Amino acid sequence: MIKTAIVGASGYTGLELIKILLNHPYFEIKGLFGSEGGERIENIYPALKGVFEAEIEKLDTNKLKSFDLVFLAVPHKTAMAVVKEIYGYTKIVDFSADYRLNQKNYEDFYCPHINPENLENSAYGLPEIFRDFIKRVSLVANPGCYPTATILGLYPFLEYIEKDVFVDAKSGVSGAGKGLKATTHFVKDNENFFAYNPVKHRHSIEIAEKTGLNVTFVPQLLPITRGMQISIYAKLKKDIDPVEVLKEKYKNEKFIRIKENPVEIKNVAGTHFCDIFAMKNGNMLFINSVIDNLLRGASSQAVANANLLFNLDESLALPKIAYVP
Repeated sequence: MIKTAIVGASGYTGLELIKILLNHPYFEIKGLFGSEGGERIENIYPALKGVFEAEIEKLDTNKLKSFDLVFLAVPHKTAMAVVKEIYGYTKIVDFSADYRLNQKNYEDFYCPHINPENLENSAYGLPEIFRDFIKRVSLVANPGCYPTATILGLYPFLEYIEKDVFVDAKSGVSGAGKGLKATTHFVKDNENFFAYNPVKHRHSIEIAEKTGLNVTFVPQLLPITRGMQISIYAKLKKDIDPVEVLKEKYKNEKFIRIKENPVEIKNVAGTHFCDIFAMKNGNMLFINSVIDNLLRGASSQAVANANLLFNLDESLALPKIAYVP
């Protein structure tokens, strides 16, 4: 068994990790950690009572060094402070943005980087694109949910489209995390729909850096708990059959499903799948993708990356059945 720790276990992504790892044949949860400690996970999430019960310990980097695998489900800045202490002792999957970008882009959109020497030692955790590199490192930067759904949609078309693309992105409220914000009150979100931080959202630079495109990115909040839909608009440089391009690029990928009609969140909620549809009208290309923001956009993707770190079957324990109806 592979001794596994979760830092940030009390958050939504921490809970999703626990759900997945309880069904994993090799990763065994042997430690939960948080900034304060002292709480029990089954008290925070009563659904775990009688299923998985454990105390959340106060974060201790020396203890983390004794684990084979550490998931860091914590915010940016917090993550790199931990990685700086434990890198080289254990394998790490980091949910934050701390190792996703080059140093200039990171510091322009986030904060000064205190561990830049490890930026080159990390792999960007999109297995469909960086699988071979992920297998060779010990630190994986797990992508954000918006970049995951967007990059997977764009990737097959990079050689066929002009540099300027528009991304219309819509996410469920769980993507904002557990922290209470003015934009995530029930009375604000219920029967409502709005854009937030349009054009300047920091995930735009992540998409641009990984694709080489000029990205206009507009995120919007849907009045649903989980799920994410991305609509991408681009100009084609040459005539193609978009569906055939998708099928050829992803023909060997178990968790990419190419659809003949526009995609729906309900078909991927609760799963690791990314469903993609594309069509053209003249030289205009429309790409439509959906994922579960907490799973493919966070926790199940983290487990897929961890599987690769240990040379296991990438699909081990990844959820496949959607929450339907």
